[in-house]
Amino acid sequence: MMLSVHDLAVSRGGIAILERVGFVLDPGEALVLRGPNGIGKTTLLRSIAGLQPPVAGRAELPPEGAAYAGHADGLKATLSVAENLTFWARIYGQGDIAPALHAMDLEGLAERPAQNLSAGQKRRLGLARLLVTGRRLWLLDEPTVSLDTASVALFAAAIRAHLASGGAALMATHIDLGLEEARILDLTPFRATLPAPGQGGGFDEAFA
Repeated sequence: MMLSVHDLAVSRGGIAILERVGFVLDPGEALVLRGPNGIGKTTLLRSIAGLQPPVAGRAELPPEGAAYAGHADGLKATLSVAENLTFWARIYGQGDIAPALHAMDLEGLAERPAQNLSAGQKRRLGLARLLVTGRRLWLLDEPTVSLDTASVALFAAAIRAHLASGGAALMATHIDLGLEEARILDLTPFRATLPAPGQGGGFDEAFA
């Protein structure tokens, strides 16, 4: 078992948005979170990653934790592509960055400062960080933002290789990555029920 989520409830701005979320993710599996905008996909991923506490329930991750890729690319602007990846590889106790450069087609940009990259190139570099973490569990929030079709295909191939090596991926994405093996979890049934008037959370009680 790579990830086990039990009766997880999460909130945004102090208001519960998802509740009783539960699923299991095994090695070699990918799970795609779906649902309308604002339902709480990002909040759920952040809670599982340990970036914000859940309202209730728990998530059991591998002992080493997970690699999280959110909306920010996490780059140091003045460092080159290679220097950025080397920095993150050392943070995670890893060594060779060559496979990550190759997987995300960054070899020709290795010496270019991150601040001189296009939006798509920055995104590819941000995602290449996943490949130097050594983490078996990837948590991905709209990872294909700013990527063209060819780059989406590169990243899909990186995910597939990660799964083939025994890794797992939980992601929120509106783009079809072509991962036929990925399972889909619709979060709509887990939308939190708002309290009825007079049963807590109302304006009057806030000032009682």
